[in-house]
Amino acid sequence: MYAVMETGGKQYRVQVGDVVFVEKLECEADSKISIDKIVMVSDDNGVKVGAPYVEGASVEATVLKNGKSKKVTVFTYKSKKNEKRKMGHRQPYTQVRIDSINA
Repeated sequence: MYAVMETGGKQYRVQVGDVVFVEKLECEADSKISIDKIVMVSDDNGVKVGAPYVEGASVEATVLKNGKSKKVTVFTYKSKKNEKRKMGHRQPYTQVRIDSINA
């Protein structure tokens, strides 16, 4: 059984026991969350596709930790203008473990 859930403007294909890194959520570590934006659910009975979301479906998850990913260097320049700029960016994330899929 798997589901396609939407959070943070992105879609993730998840199964029970998966650990995924999603866009930062306003939750603390070791808390339980429920994600209701389920785009698709596949189980023994077949596939249910929502329009846009499946009615009554949810994914229960546990927040493992919040953190920042590795630094990405952003370097912009304009040729022949002596204009350049170097910046860094660390995207915040939330690591969650999928506990159950309720279809």
